[in-house]
Amino acid sequence: MADNRNRPSLSRACASAAGVDPPTNQVQPTSLVDSFVGRWWVLHTRSRNEKVIATHLTRRGIQYYLPLVHHRRTYAGTIKHVSIPLFPGYVFLCGSLEDRLGALQTNRVANILDVTDQEQLKKDLRQIERVVNSDEPVDLYPRLRTGSRCRVIAGSLMGLEGVVLRRRGPWRVYIGVDFVGQSAELEIDSAILEVLD
Repeated sequence: MADNRNRPSLSRACASAAGVDPPTNQVQPTSLVDSFVGRWWVLHTRSRNEKVIATHLTRRGIQYYLPLVHHRRTYAGTIKHVSIPLFPGYVFLCGSLEDRLGALQTNRVANILDVTDQEQLKKDLRQIERVVNSDEPVDLYPRLRTGSRCRVIAGSLMGLEGVVLRRRGPWRVYIGVDFVGQSAELEIDSAILEVLD
């Protein structure tokens, strides 16, 4: 039987292969989610109100988690850096019943979802936090697939329904719209589209 006493552990072997010293401890840094105290709720916000609610909660000293992903977008030839909610329409609130009421009083919350399994939500939020803090690309609108029926939820075309024909990167979607026996193809910002179930 082979003697494994002098063989490096997998983590030491990987670290050595990368040319770096292996970590002396395996403790993960404390996540923001773990620092919160209280009960978790999920705020289902009115359309495009996530950051407004976050500002309100910050002013009132209410703990919340709004995962944002950062992207570069081009407007009229100018590159801008924008932060977009990872889950459009949702903010995670942690606090007391009074904090919950404070969120409702903003008149920007459509519904508050009760979380029965608090530990599972915290585990999920820790993973989301790792994804958001990584440099990995994230698809913000995975449900906008070719063939999906969708509706425009903001802007001058609000209420218009169509079918996703194709996507151009994470931001632009081409949809086909039928009206008066004719078809038209429109290029729409992904952020103002919702998938119809």
